[in-house]
Amino acid sequence: QVQVVESGGGLVQAGGSLRLSCTASGLTFADYAMGWFRQAPGKEREGVSCISWIAYNTYYADSVKGRFTISRDNAKNTVYLQMNSLKPEDTAMYYCAAGSKVFGTRWYEPSEFNYWGQGTQVTVSS
Repeated sequence: QVQVVESGGGLVQAGGSLRLSCTASGLTFADYAMGWFRQAPGKEREGVSCISWIAYNTYYADSVKGRFTISRDNAKNTVYLQMNSLKPEDTAMYYCAAGSKVFGTRWYEPSEFNYWGQGTQVTVSS
């Protein structure tokens, strides 16, 4: 049984930082691309960042480039999202996802991912 579990969300002031973690079990972690998505109330789920299975490629939404950094530790079955210079518009539920066949040009599509976590809330106050 595959499980994907996020942690690290919370309340932070604008300009602050958070690091999200996501641990996946029940799969061969190194064989999966890992993605972070977010969804704010009343909005569609959007791709934030993605890292390929051996971390050769990383992808970011334009809105987070230069502020967020994705990384992975295959020995720990964990992917991280370091979020700096947070803005109120970053407030959302953040989801981690694992995909076995994610094409780089479609990394931001939720349909590319097979397994999802329950999400962790990030709230940025102004």
